[in-house]
Amino acid sequence: MLFATIICSISVFTACSKEEKSDVPPSSKVYFTLWNQCEALTALQNYVKDVTNPNSPNFIKEEDRIATFDMDGTFVGELYPTYFEYNLLEYRVLDDPAYKDMAPEDVKETAQDIRDFVRKGTKLPDHFDMKHANAAAKAYSGMTLAEFDNYVKSYAQQPANGFSGMTYGQSFYKPMLEVFDYLKDNGFTYYVVSGSDRFICRALVESIGIEPNRVIGMDVKLMSSNQGTEAGVDYTMSQKEDLVRTDELIIKNLKTNKVLQISQEIGKVPVLSFGNSSGDCAMHNYCMGNQKYRTATFMLVADDDVRDHADLAEGARREAKWREAGYYIISMKNDFKTIYGEGVTKTDFIFQ
Repeated sequence: MLFATIICSISVFTACSKEEKSDVPPSSKVYFTLWNQCEALTALQNYVKDVTNPNSPNFIKEEDRIATFDMDGTFVGELYPTYFEYNLLEYRVLDDPAYKDMAPEDVKETAQDIRDFVRKGTKLPDHFDMKHANAAAKAYSGMTLAEFDNYVKSYAQQPANGFSGMTYGQSFYKPMLEVFDYLKDNGFTYYVVSGSDRFICRALVESIGIEPNRVIGMDVKLMSSNQGTEAGVDYTMSQKEDLVRTDELIIKNLKTNKVLQISQEIGKVPVLSFGNSSGDCAMHNYCMGNQKYRTATFMLVADDDVRDHADLAEGARREAKWREAGYYIISMKNDFKTIYGEGVTKTDFIFQ
């Protein structure tokens, strides 16, 4: 594949300036041009107007306006035909000529599980999220952070399977990017809190201006390139060393682990939370349990099988369950004027 020849020095994404606050007052800007008027959008706008009003009893100081966002399926496409990081591991282990012959057997088995799930419809083993996390730790072990960043961005240049007119690296839900703009201009600080590898997330969101320190994800242990077996407390790295990935998994950032990481890394309870799956419920509940401020939580439902790949029955089940839990529902079908933008169309999955 062409991918194997372009890993070295690559700059796939052009970083935007979304982190810079607009000079135009929020009250004068037009937001949400890609949304239909809907319950979720009304709830979000009413919430933000309330908590940013100094005269409101629900006013939140700017430094406490913390919003957390899951990534896959919340603002990045998920069904290609599965998570980006699953597809990346499948390629790394089964197709990458620089690695596939040296992959350990358990890592090959995990990659084959993904391929069989995608191409044959077989069920993934129980607790596959952890099986994948451990296999991925091994598969990228020894890469420097710069090498891994380039590897992710190189793969992200490939056409997104199941769509025409879009690469993996362009697969953002365009209406959800407008939420980032709106919150930023209203004094909110937002974080990506994903079950995917932290450094995969960083590589993908760089193009939309999300800074690396705003990303929380699955983590593996890092070490200095010449550290060897010495403990970090006993070793002083030199100026010429790099940080490299190891095969030791630290945490799979799902469910309550998301809450633990939010507490450790942000140090404040969020007041807004956005997700799309059961892996985000703990994060939402943590937000809703904020004892100091009014909160709101949103779940995006993949219920559009015309513009995207969706399991409608599963979407309906999730919507009913999440409404009962007190989360606002964002419907891709009903609430989004577009999903991926002009020129992107759904196609059948193609397997080489």
